[in-house]
Amino acid sequence: MTRVLQAGRKAPFSGDTRSCVVFLHGYGANGADLLGLADPLGEHLPDTLFVAPDAPEACAGAPFGFQWFPIPWIDGSSEEESMEGMGRAVEDLNAFLDALMVDEDLLPEQVAIFGFSQGTMMALHVMPRREDPVAGVVAFSGRLLQPELLVDEVQNTLPVLLVHGDQDDVVPVQSLPEAAEGLQAAGFKEVFAHIQKGTAHGIAPDGLSVALAFLRDKCGF
Repeated sequence: MTRVLQAGRKAPFSGDTRSCVVFLHGYGANGADLLGLADPLGEHLPDTLFVAPDAPEACAGAPFGFQWFPIPWIDGSSEEESMEGMGRAVEDLNAFLDALMVDEDLLPEQVAIFGFSQGTMMALHVMPRREDPVAGVVAFSGRLLQPELLVDEVQNTLPVLLVHGDQDDVVPVQSLPEAAEGLQAAGFKEVFAHIQKGTAHGIAPDGLSVALAFLRDKCGF
């Protein structure tokens, strides 16, 4: 049985929803952590609804934070627990997106996913495996998990933007070219990349500008 994800939201500046960006936060954070990006993005995407769900599990290392799945080298969980947690989170996220589209009367091509860190890992794992592709994925500071499985499991090859700080000491910047290679091996034609110079594990103004351009130009928002 899937768990219902609690989500914050920011209504479109115009009051008319024609598209939607779903933020997927990182390990130990919550939906509100990324929802603040709705203001700078929404000024340029006036018909876009922004939604930011909390991940389904409380995070042991962050009293007010959440996790999509356990991370063994951080929380001492086993690899089995991590994989089981991710499997459940995949079901939760798919159910959340399906319900969101029904409730907001949106088509998949009117929805884009904006992930950060563990949220990016979820986005890059889940979105290519959905039968109907969303408009695109903005993937900050994460990695493509199990790229060797994607070749056989891919259902669609939606546009993807990979963004990473070159000073990231949490998820190494090398994860970006590795993700690009994995996606291209699975048949993705529209894989874009941007390196944030002098940036650690975060979202810098230049990266956000590139993300905005991607949402407008490649996702049609």
